Amino acid sequence: MASRKSTKLRIPHSQDDCELVGVLEQLAPEESTQGRKIALILHGTMGHKDYLFQKRLALRFPIDSFRFDFRGNHESGGQRTQGGFAKDVEDLVTVVSYLRNTYGYEIDVVVGHSRGSVVGMHWLCTSEEGRRARAMVNVSGRYRMDRIYDVAEAYKEQWDAKGYYERTVTVARQAVVERIYPHDLEVFSQWNSAIVWDKFPDQIHVLTMHGLVDKTVPTYDAIIYSRALGARTPGTHSLHLIEEADHNFTNRQDEVVDCILEWWDALNQGRLKTGILMTGVRGKL
Repeated sequence: MASRKSTKLRIPHSQDDCELVGVLEQLAPEESTQGRKIALILHGTMGHKDYLFQKRLALRFPIDSFRFDFRGNHESGGQRTQGGFAKDVEDLVTVVSYLRNTYGYEIDVVVGHSRGSVVGMHWLCTSEEGRRARAMVNVSGRYRMDRIYDVAEAYKEQWDAKGYYERTVTVARQAVVERIYPHDLEVFSQWNSAIVWDKFPDQIHVLTMHGLVDKTVPTYDAIIYSRALGARTPGTHSLHLIEEADHNFTNRQDEVVDCILEWWDALNQGRLKTGILMTGVRGKL
């Protein structure tokens, strides 16, 4: 029996002069990939392809997967901006096209964390290939984009003095300096997350996960996604809130992966129903 294989890919960008770097996980690398289903795993702001639960999930997921760094993040080229959702969607389109044309892959499920969720859901709403997917996992996804201004007070002093806010964050154990301009937050706040009400495909099953002590994206945004996506059919929406979990599910990564895999099994067994995930299961309370 063939063993699984991890391959680093460098994908030329179709729109801009930058290279997108990602990792392809294959369960049966010796077999043809033509028409094979694949999962896409998308990171959030100032994250990377191996951030948080992403790599752990990829190594346990029961189908092939691809996770990559959006432009300007970690190993990928180009520049990122706080409000650059449209550029992120371009990156995703480029990746999907490469996986299709080079390997013959078909996207089965998109798993996103935070910004990656927002980008993934937009792609599902606006592309023909996205509309043929079966599933979406929305972890810590933001709906009320204007709530980004909740952090603006912390930026004001530097904005007034320099015209931008500068911060140093650690990405993949490397110090990265980011500049945030007032225009970035304006563009960010205007991104149309409400597209999911009218354009999200009816047949796609969705799992929304959110921590109850998320201080980055309010937990109530998960409720809004439940309302937006819970009335579709035959697609379902499952909501799972995790007590004492923050935005990045610190020290809870394996729990996130376990939940996603449990939901995935239920999907493939035809057991999903719209509502709270694991309704009727007492478990450890």
